[in-house]
Amino acid sequence: MYDETWFSVKDVEAIQNIDGVEVATRYLCVNVGIQDTKKSIALNVSENYSVSTMLVIDGEAYDESSDGIWLSDRFAQENGIAIGDVLTATYRGLKIGAEVVGLIKSGENMICVADENQLMPDFESFGFAYISPKKLKGALGIAFYPQINIKSDMEKSELEMAVKEALGRTILVTDKSEHTSYAGAQSEAEEGKTMGSILPVLFLAIAVLTMVTTMHRIAANEKVQIGTLKALGFRDRRILRHYTAYGLFIGLVGAVLGIGLGYAVAAFIISPNGAMSTYFDIPSWDLVMPGFCVPVMAGTVAMLTLISYLSVKCMLKGTAADALRPYTPKAMKKSALERLPGWERLPFGTKWNVRDILRHKSRSAMTLVGVIGCMLLLVGGLGMKDTMERFMTMLDEEINNYTTRINLTETAGDAAARELADEVNGDWQAFSGISYQGRTVMPEVYHADNGRIRFLTEENELTELADDGAYLCLRLADTAQIGETITFSPYGSEETYAVKVAGYLRSLMTESIVMSDAYADSMGIGYRISSIYTDEDLDGIENSSIISGKQDKAMIMETYDTFMEIMNLMVLVLVLAAVVLGIVVLYNLGVMSYVERYRELATLKVLGFRDRHIGRLLISQNIWLTIIGVAIDFPAGVRLLHVLIQSLASEYELSLSVGALTCSVSILLTFAVSLAVGWMVARKNRRIDMVEALKSAE
Repeated sequence: MYDETWFSVKDVEAIQNIDGVEVATRYLCVNVGIQDTKKSIALNVSENYSVSTMLVIDGEAYDESSDGIWLSDRFAQENGIAIGDVLTATYRGLKIGAEVVGLIKSGENMICVADENQLMPDFESFGFAYISPKKLKGALGIAFYPQINIKSDMEKSELEMAVKEALGRTILVTDKSEHTSYAGAQSEAEEGKTMGSILPVLFLAIAVLTMVTTMHRIAANEKVQIGTLKALGFRDRRILRHYTAYGLFIGLVGAVLGIGLGYAVAAFIISPNGAMSTYFDIPSWDLVMPGFCVPVMAGTVAMLTLISYLSVKCMLKGTAADALRPYTPKAMKKSALERLPGWERLPFGTKWNVRDILRHKSRSAMTLVGVIGCMLLLVGGLGMKDTMERFMTMLDEEINNYTTRINLTETAGDAAARELADEVNGDWQAFSGISYQGRTVMPEVYHADNGRIRFLTEENELTELADDGAYLCLRLADTAQIGETITFSPYGSEETYAVKVAGYLRSLMTESIVMSDAYADSMGIGYRISSIYTDEDLDGIENSSIISGKQDKAMIMETYDTFMEIMNLMVLVLVLAAVVLGIVVLYNLGVMSYVERYRELATLKVLGFRDRHIGRLLISQNIWLTIIGVAIDFPAGVRLLHVLIQSLASEYELSLSVGALTCSVSILLTFAVSLAVGWMVARKNRRIDMVEALKSAE
């Protein structure tokens, strides 16, 4: 619970006495600077550490009578700070010096970012620390707590009413799902579930597809051998056991190798030095395999075994003499295409490939699935990279057109804040919490005459704030139409304001309602200036009693570079997966096609077709199917990318972006895989034994 002024001892006692509240504590979390550096920390103070606690990694246990400071171990490590060193923080022009007595981690700061503008933690420039209430009061001279943390099983709406009754005023109440650390962790978990419902399903489908084609090829290759075994007196069940063991063995070996590889990949991502360690600051990185993985793996092995069983069982139908006959393609009647005018004028290769595609519809469909799977991963991975790069560009070059952001204290007066903004030739921002249609939303009031902070429409075009209405972010666009009137009530006030919707803006980070200061003043909406955006360098801005901290935009954007490094790693994995998937599936199907058409290819060689001509026929069929697959899949890939953005990054208002390079690379790489596989299969023509192939039918 938040109050821009502060909570008294009587307030926390009143909250504690609410039925359903287990325990409550006054709490302070404020960003403070580190003396003589550009670094800063989130300084935390809690009156009751059973509610909001820390985990001491090294040094002294927490002591409420201590004058020391407990510092983030990651921040200390990045900046060469050790236990016993003295750290001096600056806040409101005051200096708070304390000896580092412990190194800690904290759930409140599990994702340690300064504010919503910082996407990724940067422990070299920003960390967190805890001090005792005694130390805080000694430094400030007062016990200043604008926040109360509680433990309760009550619903948020029920708690809001109880708090209003207990305190006699409305205040901003949020649950832990709205806290940066908890929400970020939950978001990552949901993203993991989303990816876990896409990639494993895709690869399991490919595994089954590959097993079907492989066992079909093995059964066709060894049809004569199966017939020989039947003729020699081997019973069907014994032959079935032998060939069924193929699928069982492949499934078991694959499952064991998959578990090992899966743990290796997971450890690469989730470990103290892994990709996620740049985002989360947690004490334990133990890997846990979900319980559902065991039945899924058992089901997969069982399915592969069943595929092997059914593939061979088909070959055992009939007598031994029937089984001894080699594989022959099924007879085909003239298709509708062959009855079209002009069919006879088509080149021989075209007619031959069309007939083969129609004769082996399942194989052709599987080839299309392989091409589509390859393209989906390429468009999804590279398109996500394009989207995030566009997001960074909009944030850095279009919206945030400033050098330094100055954060003001909660007690900074309006006149002093405006005077400071004029001194540094800056724009300013004010915000507070409101209740809008049952959700907590941030109304943001801007004075942006100097162009230090700018605004984007839904079409990503720069626009200025009009003075005749408020703007909804895109996440709130479905709540009201342009020209309609919306109402909201600020926390801490009984007033209700009705404002006109002037348009929609791309907020990127926060869920907000935006308006100009002129419109807010005309509607009588109260606000407190919280930030100033200026082109002045951070070192050139003198400390003041109304300044709580300063942020260099360049340092904030460096944290985005860390995010892009992780993104690039994920894209590389997806591209490699796409290439491997395409090669495995297309090569397997190509070899299957080669086996099925072995006698046809031998016939062509007897008729005088050279190896390169036959190779061209085989490759051209792959190219045809690839063209069809790309035509089908590219719009589907873009649609999938849109779904991924909505589900994986719903907390940001991203603009879908697929660049020309992504389109070109996705298409060319898919064709390259198809050509490479076609060339590898075509080379097998040289080993065709024409006599053996043509005599085998006898």
